[in-house]
Amino acid sequence: MICFPNAKINLGLNIVARRPDGYHDIETVFYPIALTDVLEIVPGKGDDATLTCYGRTVDCPVEKNLVMKAYRLMQRLYGVPAVDMHLYKHIPDGAGLGGGSSDAAHAMTMLNDMFGLGIDRATLASHAATLGADCAFFIYNTPMMATGIGDVLTPVEVDLNGRYLLLAKPDVSVPTREAYARVVPAPSQLSPAQVVGWHLEQWDGMLKNDFEPSVMAAHPLLWAMKTAMMQAGARYACMSGSGSSIVGIFDSVTMAESARDKFADCFTHVCAL
Repeated sequence: MICFPNAKINLGLNIVARRPDGYHDIETVFYPIALTDVLEIVPGKGDDATLTCYGRTVDCPVEKNLVMKAYRLMQRLYGVPAVDMHLYKHIPDGAGLGGGSSDAAHAMTMLNDMFGLGIDRATLASHAATLGADCAFFIYNTPMMATGIGDVLTPVEVDLNGRYLLLAKPDVSVPTREAYARVVPAPSQLSPAQVVGWHLEQWDGMLKNDFEPSVMAAHPLLWAMKTAMMQAGARYACMSGSGSSIVGIFDSVTMAESARDKFADCFTHVCAL
């Protein structure tokens, strides 16, 4: 069985409070995009599961890879047999795109289907949330307002039909822990879910990412990239999550492809929204 775990972007991100457990309460809209890894899972040839990775290098031991963690969770809870898993990494890591979380969630969905476990999506999402705050989103994989630590999900309507995304990821990574350490939480006055219901032309200046000021101060290239996106005709541009990818929303694929030329030193991706 083969599937294509996709990335997500954040539309707005408010960091509203620091929790007693050290995590933070947030408000954001997760939006799935057509940038994918490739994951194949087949019956195991041996007595234990294996995971072989290809493509982009990720400095992570196999047992700590979220795909293997997803398998171990399903093995412990449901007794799934050994499998051989092959993961081709294309989604950049350290980019605020949720690639590892998506791989894990898709692995759980595939194992559920392969072995006829009959686990409903709500239950599968609750299991996925134990692996990472945004893993549960990828079980549903439709636009969601996320609160709590990113694990409390509510469907939200976002009308981006006919628009195109340009994503650019420079050779910069922003550790999530470092990004949170530089932000002062504060209650929000405007929820991202409210703003994404407005016309796209009204988003700029209203749909904010609380990570941007401190992360872009530490990495001025990211501010320059966001500015370049807007100057190239993006209706809206932002940093996704805690960075370091910058995304811009354009009216046409021609405009998005033209703007792509400004980011020759970056990983780039253009897709319909």
